[in-house]
Amino acid sequence: MRAPRLDSRFLELDFLMTAIAPLLVELLTEELPPRALRPLSDAFAQGIAERLNARGLIEAADAAPVFERHATPRRLAVIVHAVRAHAPARRTRLKVLPVSVALDAHSRPTSVLSKKLAALGIQEWRLSDLERAADGKNEAFFIHRTQAGASLTEGLQTALDETLKTLPIPNPMRYPRGNESRQFIRPVHRLTALHSDAIVPVTALGLTAGRTTLGHRFLSKAEIDIPHAHAYVETLRDIGHVQVSLDARRAAIRAQLLEHAGDAQVLMPDALLDEVTALVEWPTVYAGQFDAAFLSVPPECLILTMQTHQKYFALRNANGALQARFLLVSNLDTPTPEQIIAGNERVVHARLADAKFFFEQDRQKQLAEHAPQLDTVVYHRALGSQWQRVKRIEAIACAIAAQIGADTTRTARAARLAKADLLTHMVSEFPELQGVMGQYYARLDFEPEDTARACAEHYQPRFSGDTLPSTSIGIAIALADKLETLVGLFGIGERPTGDKDPFALRRSALGVLRILLEKALPLDLEALLRLSFEQFALSPRVIDSTAALRDFFYDRLRVLLRDRGHRIDEIDAVLSTRPVHLDDVLSRLGAVRAFNALPEAGALIAAHKRIANILKKSADAAHVAVQPALFKEAAEQKLFACLTEQMPALRAHCAARDYIAALSLLATLRAPVDAFFEEVRVNAEDAALRANRIALLKQLYAQMNGIADLSKLASAE
Repeated sequence: MRAPRLDSRFLELDFLMTAIAPLLVELLTEELPPRALRPLSDAFAQGIAERLNARGLIEAADAAPVFERHATPRRLAVIVHAVRAHAPARRTRLKVLPVSVALDAHSRPTSVLSKKLAALGIQEWRLSDLERAADGKNEAFFIHRTQAGASLTEGLQTALDETLKTLPIPNPMRYPRGNESRQFIRPVHRLTALHSDAIVPVTALGLTAGRTTLGHRFLSKAEIDIPHAHAYVETLRDIGHVQVSLDARRAAIRAQLLEHAGDAQVLMPDALLDEVTALVEWPTVYAGQFDAAFLSVPPECLILTMQTHQKYFALRNANGALQARFLLVSNLDTPTPEQIIAGNERVVHARLADAKFFFEQDRQKQLAEHAPQLDTVVYHRALGSQWQRVKRIEAIACAIAAQIGADTTRTARAARLAKADLLTHMVSEFPELQGVMGQYYARLDFEPEDTARACAEHYQPRFSGDTLPSTSIGIAIALADKLETLVGLFGIGERPTGDKDPFALRRSALGVLRILLEKALPLDLEALLRLSFEQFALSPRVIDSTAALRDFFYDRLRVLLRDRGHRIDEIDAVLSTRPVHLDDVLSRLGAVRAFNALPEAGALIAAHKRIANILKKSADAAHVAVQPALFKEAAEQKLFACLTEQMPALRAHCAARDYIAALSLLATLRAPVDAFFEEVRVNAEDAALRANRIALLKQLYAQMNGIADLSKLASAE
């Protein structure tokens, strides 16, 4: 039987289909890790929606699929809108063979063509059934075929299988299912798949899809029948006492916290709010109290104890003082919550008693007594102990302090105390409090205030957007701490690669740059790196990586300035000159932007680039001085005169860091520069004359390049 003739009408997609409706897919599991819930939910929902869309099972498949993510401690779910029961058939165009292979010398079909079509399942055909068309520089035969669209069952099964394999599960759990062993982040007990009100018969992890699920573990006992995919959220809310939307649940918790706080301020960091949201299905907030005697402990200790161990929310009064009460988020809504509150109050009492004990134990020794014991703590096997590191930081910090006007004696004292709290009980229990506890203990030991504050401030900035040290001693030690880290780890080859930065060296470099920029410190970056490297004289494994580290700093500075809204070409123009004093980089950028707006800028930028190209080819004349007596053309005499006249003012403007005035003055050279290139032949046959003109251009280039490499602006035009 002959195959049907191919027709161009089949090139159009057939969108005829039935039953467009929402699709629900839910996995009911054991309790999922709270910090993994949102990434799991996102990956599960997006994976299924995008894979269905790729198979043409979602209406308007050329647009992004519309879907709802839902997740609770015991379920991952997605509702995908406008899902088809069957994907439309599609016409495909398939290359068969090049014409040179498909036809012989007499333009007759070859046996190769017959075999190729047979392999494609086409036994009977005519040459006119094939499309002959250009294929690059040659011609080829193509065939058009109708490809049946996938059914929802087939498409969802594939999407589900592929999505489950790609979920972000670092350590899957093995569990039995019948006679087989299954693997997932936690055991899965039910699979629900509904298209409108019909079950989609797919399987996953040894389960066959149905329409029933379970509600709240305590507030709902029986199985819950989901009548329709779009009734999922309401059914679980009204019957199962489960609020399935992560975002809605988070918003409800936040609203309840604010309501119970009244006039107090609730301390609700995003990470804690997210974690609590992932721990409950039907959130209810209750208020508890603790013994006011615990308020004698530094508030940071109490807050971290409540947040880290118990997931409680601390409260401050209008003056910022910590209150002796807290808010807890329960998964149980009851009219008689007294037992819940009392139980949590007993637990928090025990936890706060531990914190008070640690604090009192630490107070039995002065902070300075802990410092020498840092010699027993390994910092890095190639870099020695923490005490050796402290000594290096002290030397760097004192040198910086001398340059910025800080007291070197108190700087040395603060540097020795800065890491001492690492050996306290409180920091051992809460590493997040390093520096904070050092500041408290230093104050209790009657250390000077700036010395005490430096114990905490030397870690700043800890993250992007964090505050900078407020004292000169804190600034000196913060710079020293970060520079010692960078020079030491770069020196032993521990450098960031790609997205891997285990020692947070990018963050350390950013901290140094922010301090130098925002505090406007007149410090030489190159000299700081050399100073820091000198402190590793007793560490033979540390090699001098100053050049690589300098490039690393400029790369990070480029990113920092770009994130602050500066233009890339202007950043490159300034940083290409490798300024060692970073405190005037922002002034240079402002001047370059102002210069770029001048009407003379375009011509001078083009001239700058032209001069740069000439100088690259004229290295032999690099050391020739300008000899005015050799000038022959009026244009070169005029340019030299203007340049000579401007030099004192240019130097004065640059010395005063008035870069806008300097570049504005350079802009007045446009006319003599234009005239020079119009009237003067740089490549004169006379060697002395040629060398003299190149020397003049070199002098001009040096003046134009003193603030920024203007050719970088030209390259961005």
